Amino acid sequence: MFVVGILLLAYRSLWLSVATVITISLGMILCGAFAALAVKELNLISVAFAVTNIGLGVEYAIHFCLRYKDNLMHHISREKAIRGTLIATSPSLLLCASTTAIGLYAFIPTDYQGVSELGLLAGSSLFICLSVTLIVLPVILKLIPINLTPKREADDSWLVQIPEHLAQFTLHYAKPITVIVGILAVLGLALLGRVETDFNPINLRDPNTDSVIAFKHLLKDKDTSPMTLSVLVDSEAKVKTLQQQLEALPTVEKTVSLYDFIPEDQDDKLAIIEQMSLTLGLNTTKFPVLSDDPNPVLGIEHLLTTLDTVLPGKINAKEIAVLNQFKTELQGLLLELNNRQQTSRHVFMETMQTTVIGTLPSVMNDLLIGLNADTVTLNDLPVDLKERWLSKDGQYRIQIYPKRDLNELSELERFITDVQTIAPDATDLPVLYWESMQAVVKAFEQAIAIAIITIAIVLYAIRRNLTDTLLIMTPLLLAGVLTMASTVLTHTPVNFANIIALPLLLGFGVDNGIHMVEKLRASLSEKQNIYQSSTARAMFYGALTTSSSFAGLAFSPHQGIASMGVVITIGIFWIMTSTFVILPALSKLVLKRG
Repeated sequence: MFVVGILLLAYRSLWLSVATVITISLGMILCGAFAALAVKELNLISVAFAVTNIGLGVEYAIHFCLRYKDNLMHHISREKAIRGTLIATSPSLLLCASTTAIGLYAFIPTDYQGVSELGLLAGSSLFICLSVTLIVLPVILKLIPINLTPKREADDSWLVQIPEHLAQFTLHYAKPITVIVGILAVLGLALLGRVETDFNPINLRDPNTDSVIAFKHLLKDKDTSPMTLSVLVDSEAKVKTLQQQLEALPTVEKTVSLYDFIPEDQDDKLAIIEQMSLTLGLNTTKFPVLSDDPNPVLGIEHLLTTLDTVLPGKINAKEIAVLNQFKTELQGLLLELNNRQQTSRHVFMETMQTTVIGTLPSVMNDLLIGLNADTVTLNDLPVDLKERWLSKDGQYRIQIYPKRDLNELSELERFITDVQTIAPDATDLPVLYWESMQAVVKAFEQAIAIAIITIAIVLYAIRRNLTDTLLIMTPLLLAGVLTMASTVLTHTPVNFANIIALPLLLGFGVDNGIHMVEKLRASLSEKQNIYQSSTARAMFYGALTTSSSFAGLAFSPHQGIASMGVVITIGIFWIMTSTFVILPALSKLVLKRG
């Protein structure tokens, strides 16, 4: 709905908005079909090609429709307006799509499959979207009943009042703006080294869901943390030595191996058990089953007589109190039995016996089994337990538990690096996350570097002008630096989700630079409003539609999607600032001498 609203604001025409929506929809369908044929299935990274399609596809359509609208003001028939639009926009749009696609194709040689597929899909999809814009959109425009008059165009003048003042400002104060830009660039470069990467995919999810809350609660506990590390060694001596070294690390709480399931100091413990057995004097291996006494009264009376005999010889007040209490309870029990009928007396005694000594046989049998304990060896451990800690080829597994709360990324990274200083081959879930993020970041760094160099070479080869090439690349490079610096200031780390916004920002930066430099070459004067052209308005509304589409993602409960919305919004802001404010100021200083 936001996109449709912005299209209506840009065109002031319902039919042009409908034509743009149809064009974008058809382009997305064809791009999806191409993806199905090219890579069969999408992954977490390659699926981002859809973001590029939406962002750049709508920009192509807006450029075409705004130029077509301007041509209708000067041509009698729609056929001439469409033909003039094709002639005017095709070269620049083809140049934009070609340079951006070449930059995206630079992602293909990277080692990371997701990034490689993203480059193939995103680069090829640009040509699909451009083809739909240049072939299908003219047909739609020829069929829809649209007719604009100069009077209606005059009603749009309020839309360009602010850009007119902006044009005068940027060109008049070119030198101060350039100085400020230089300072911002230096500060941005200084902040690049502080860009954070969040390699924990749990942080991409909604933190209020039960599963995430439970997982993070487990991370706080030293004994239940799922973020443990594992290392394999091939001998018992190495196991024990490595465990001692690892447990000495400040980030390690404990280590567990197969040998931790074997009791320590077994000889001393067996000696204590043997002494207990001799003291108890038990010569049986099984405690006898309890039997019911048909006449318990005699036994109770005998026990009372024994207590009367024992009590006078006790001098410990505590023992006397306990025995007197026991005597009182026995007298109460005897009284209860005398007051009951014979039938209910038997049931009552069964209940009393079960309550008082019902668990005695099982407890005594456990004790007897324990008194027969023997030395425990590896062969005595359960098979399923041994298979978890000892492989068939003799590899022992050591599990390493963290000492600190691994909800903090810095602690998780320190835990990994500390352990790998002792055991470089240590692996498990934390290393998987960490290495995956490093591979993705490395692949994107490599691809972006190749893309920028390739785009610069292609631009210079086409335009044969070093000044124009440097001016076109300025918004891209400057916006990239300031975007990364902004992630530091907003505490938005780079993660698996928002890093896929880079191809979209790359495309916007290149396209806007090409469009603006061409416009500045034609009309670089404070008396002319460069923002009144259809090209400038198309760039503005293209960026506005894309940013409005993705800005809403910043409020998503899914943290990964929210961070992608933040990065795209920040990136588009800096690209538009570089294109509409910084580039005109630089162009006046550079092109004036040229």
